[in-house]
Order: sequence, then structure tokens, then C-alpha cells
Amino acid sequence: MNPKVDFYFTKSSKWKTELEQLRKIALDCQLTEELKWGTPCYTLGEKNIVLIHDFKEYCAFLFFKGVLLNDSDGILIQQSANMQAQRQIRFTNVEEIIENQSILKAYIYEAIEVEKAGLEVKFKKTEEFTVAEEFQIKLDELPDLKKAFEALTPGRQKAYLLHFSSPKQSKTRESRVEKCIPKILSGKGLND
Repeated sequence: MNPKVDFYFTKSSKWKTELEQLRKIALDCQLTEELKWGTPCYTLGEKNIVLIHDFKEYCAFLFFKGVLLNDSDGILIQQSANMQAQRQIRFTNVEEIIENQSILKAYIYEAIEVEKAGLEVKFKKTEEFTVAEEFQIKLDELPDLKKAFEALTPGRQKAYLLHFSSPKQSKTRESRVEKCIPKILSGKGLND
């Protein structure tokens, strides 16, 4: 147990028992406990294997390369359509965690083997993401914007493309594009 992580398990009154049980399972798999992104993260060497996180409706194990796991029990969940590699196993009570302890350990051990084997997730390329029509119009109208956007890292480009294409209404997409143009022109990412 890493004392720097202890606070996480005492801050949540709703999922306290569940989180403690998940911690015990992860530590039983001989992983190193670290604090990353303000969350308990379990690693093998320098490689992230699984982390614990909690939400309003559930708590979960999140496998960094979950898409590469053989989900024979059908319990891995893709958190959102844009999550390419990560997969979750969600819990709403401590009993289901205790009941499935051996299955959860099997998934962790498989994730460890995926990492040891050096398997990599094949991510979609930036050009495979949808470009919102409203953004494409601006790129065509403003050569400086196109040049600045192409100079961004692929991760920053993807973040903008997802941000622009997610609203259903054109008006909202236009508004998002307009608000982000100055950031793109200054070489900043969506969350910078």
C-alpha cells in the first residue's frame, strides 16, 4: 500500500467499502500502487495496468489496454464511443466484487501478460475522425487556421475534432469552432 494513495479510499463515503475491496484485489496481484491523475493506479514496472475510479452511479476498475483483453465473461464496458483502448468493469455493491474476485484477478493477470508481451493498441489516425462541416468551412476559409491546426499534435487535433463533431445542432458546433479558433491559432490544445 502506498500511503500517498490512502486519502482516495477515505474520501468517498458512498463507495468506501467497494474501493477498499478493489484495492485489495489489485494489490494481491503484486502490482505497485501509485497515485496518477489523482486516482489509485496499479503498475508493473513503468507500465499502467489498471486503475480504480469512482463515479456517482458506480465504481470501477479501468484497464488501460482493455480492448486487447479476451472478455470471456462479457464484463468489460467501453466507457464512451471515443474510448479506443480502455475498458471498465463496473460495480454497484461490494458483494458483486467479492463474488467475482477470482474473475477480476484473472482479468488483471491477463492485462499483466498483455503488457509483458508488449502488445500495443492500434489507435485510429487523426484523418479517420469526422471533421464537422462547420470546422471544415473555417479551415477552407482561413489558411492560417488550417496551418495552425495541422501543426498541433495528433492528440490535440483529435480532441478538437471530437469536441466539434459531438453536438447534434449545427449552431452549437459553430459556436464551439468560433470559441476555439484563437486557441488553435496560438498552438494550444482544447484543454490547455
